[in-house]
Amino acid sequence: MANVTMTINGKQVSGEVESRTLLVEFLRDQQRLTGTHVGCDTSQCGACVVHVNGDSAKSCTMLAVQADGADVTTIEGLAKGDDLHPMQAAFRENHGLQCGFCTPGMIMSAIDLVQHNADPSETEIREWLEGNICRCTGYHNIVKSIKAGAEAMRG
Repeated sequence: MANVTMTINGKQVSGEVESRTLLVEFLRDQQRLTGTHVGCDTSQCGACVVHVNGDSAKSCTMLAVQADGADVTTIEGLAKGDDLHPMQAAFRENHGLQCGFCTPGMIMSAIDLVQHNADPSETEIREWLEGNICRCTGYHNIVKSIKAGAEAMRG
């Protein structure tokens, strides 16, 4: 067993984990942060995306011990009280979700994209989302949501 300490959504947490414990398991099972979803366990679907030290990471293929000392942000850490993050609000306003299973990972990936490219084109958005799978939509409203979210994040 190993002890890990990290900052999750601004709060320092510690826990004991087996060396093979995935970050997504630590978040969901030990920290009860269930907004991060497990869709495939193979890093294909992107439902498990979180931010680790400011960059998006698929938490289903990252060990909890690899995040020791890191700053982790999950979907639960985006809103400020009742005020949604601009990307969350854009997904809501532009119908960028259907069943909602992929939405947390899509939003976390979209925020990372906008941090790297403040005004992404539709092609750049679609390329960035290659690691995120939505089985409900044709991605039109997801792309539309990300464009609107990027605009709102710019200001």
